[in-house]
Amino acid sequence: MPQQSRYSNAEFETAMQDVFVALERNNANRDLSLMVLGNVLSNIFTQQVSPEHRDAMVEQFCGVLKKAAKGN
Repeated sequence: MPQQSRYSNAEFETAMQDVFVALERNNANRDLSLMVLGNVLSNIFTQQVSPEHRDAMVEQFCGVLKKAAKGN
């Protein structure tokens, strides 16, 4: 999901690699990986995004995810 970020590539790559390692360490297949990541996302949205901004942020995230899944 390329876009302008306040985080360095190194910070992003390190965090992403840590997530991949955790999923691999638990032998998580596609379905389990998506369930885990979905629950993590839900928790982030409910715990770290105020209710008045949540719907808009979820919509924006879903739009970016759809584009990324299509390879755009």
